[in-house]
This record gives sequence, C-alpha cells and structure tokens, in this order.
Amino acid sequence: MKLTGIHHLTAVSADAPGNHAFYTQALGMRLVKKTVNQDDVSAYHLFYADGIASPGSDLTFFDFPTKRERRGTHSVVHTALRVNGKATLKWWKDRFDAQAIAHEGIVERDGRLWLDFEDHEGQRLGLVDDGGAGDAHPWDRSPVPAEHQIRGLGPITMSVPKLEPTARVVTDGMGMRASREYRRGSSTVQVFEMGEGGPAAELHVAVEPHLDPVHPGAGGVHHVAFRTPNEQTYLEAAERLRTIRAPSSGPIDRYYFKSLYFREPNGILFEIATDGPGFTTDEPMDTLGERLALPPFLEGRRAEIEAGLKPL
Repeated sequence: MKLTGIHHLTAVSADAPGNHAFYTQALGMRLVKKTVNQDDVSAYHLFYADGIASPGSDLTFFDFPTKRERRGTHSVVHTALRVNGKATLKWWKDRFDAQAIAHEGIVERDGRLWLDFEDHEGQRLGLVDDGGAGDAHPWDRSPVPAEHQIRGLGPITMSVPKLEPTARVVTDGMGMRASREYRRGSSTVQVFEMGEGGPAAELHVAVEPHLDPVHPGAGGVHHVAFRTPNEQTYLEAAERLRTIRAPSSGPIDRYYFKSLYFREPNGILFEIATDGPGFTTDEPMDTLGERLALPPFLEGRRAEIEAGLKPL
C-alpha cells in the first residue's frame, strides 16, 4: 500500500458560522470547498486549506447538531498544523493572547517545537515547526502574513488502550514504518512514518489504557485520511485491505478524490484518499469556496439542500 502522508482530517462542529469565522479569520486558512456531507446532505462539509488547496493541507468539518465530545481513548486526540520557525510560533502565541484563544506555551516535544491550542468548541490543535520543509502556498487574502501562515497538516495523534493491534494494521496492512517513541505526560507515544517521512507524513499513537472510551461529539474528530498518489495506488490499497481481510467500504468516488474507509482495531475511522482530481474540478482556483459546491449526483437537489443549511 503506497501512502505518502496525511491527506486530510475531518472533525465535528456544532457551530458552522463560528467554525467558519475561527478557521478563516483567527487562523487565516482559506475555505477551499463549501459543500455538504455526501451521506447526510443536511450537514455542511467545510474544507480549510492553504492558498491552492494542496492535498495534505485540508482540515475539514462536518456540521452536526450534537453535544460536545466527552474525551477518551479509541479516538484521534490531537491535530497538528505545520508552520515555519520559532519566530512564527512566537507570533502565533501573541495572536492567541490578543484574541483570547486558549493555548499552552511553546514547548519542545519529539525533537520539534510545538504550540498547542484549542478552538472555541474544544478541538485540540497544535502548531508544529516543520523547519520550512517542502513547498508553501500562502493565501494572498489571509489576515495572517504569508511567512506565518499555516503550511499544511502535521502529525495526527490518536489514543488507543493497547498498541499492538493498531501497530500490526498500520505496519503490515498499510505499509507504515515504526520510527521512534517519546513521552507525552504519562503516556508513551509511538511514531509511525509514511513515504519520505517528516511531520507531514506521521501518525502518532498514544498508548493510554487508563482512559475511558471516547463519547463522540462536537470538538472531536470524525476520521483521518491518508494520501495515495493516484487511482492505481488507490485500487492497490483496496486490494491490500481485502487481502488482509480488513472490512472496508470498498471504493467510493467523492468527486474531488476517490475514497476508501475502514476502522483500525480500536475503532478509529481511517480513510485512504487520492491526491486528485482536486477542488478545481468544479470551481476556478480564484473563487474556491465562495459558493455551495455540489457533486453532479447532488446538483438536481440544490434548492432543497440550500434550504436546509445555515448561512455562513
């Protein structure tokens, strides 16, 4: 199975207007696709990313009317966003102070500098210094200066009560490499790498048997998606899951990318997603996210769908 990194992470919000304001104004990310959950069209699916909607930069949200998450294991517990340099982390700390955004201090963890914070619904996030690795695509209309903008997704951290079943699936089944361990509080965290490795291509697994299971809700994570380059590698991934007898959704065409869903042994929902065709399939680059975009199979229901959505 050829995985090159994190493709996107999808979380849950119960406040679409507040969510839109936080991620576009406070964090300065670009809304690159305003669409709906294709399995529940009463809910927005909002995609925030870098200036050109690069695969691997998407932080996305389903808008569900639900209570707050009760935190626990069997869940994704932290989403990192990559930025460049210690000076940028200090700039963000000052911004969070000025905007009364809940945050921790800048710390070194796993050999990198981090600044952890939360959105207004308790979504656990962090900025991580990626040292400027790879390309950056700032958005020219962001309220955040180009040199301080979020560059893409960083490591995703999930919590499990026992490491071995998850480790077996992500290594033998998904082709990740066990890289190293570190301590975070009272927990041991195992790092798994994909592709060329680095902060854009890591899954961190915290072993936390002392925690109760999560109760999903707003401020929590729905699923994490991993990148595969093209349709051929995507079909190979589907065959690999079939070979190891991992139950999955089978191939699904999401129009903007091809998807495949399955649950790892601790019940956390994983997705494999192709890099293309991308969000310019139905909108020009310069106006991404400015109107409700619907895949062709939902376009005939536009009036009904728009009537059921809250204005942003």
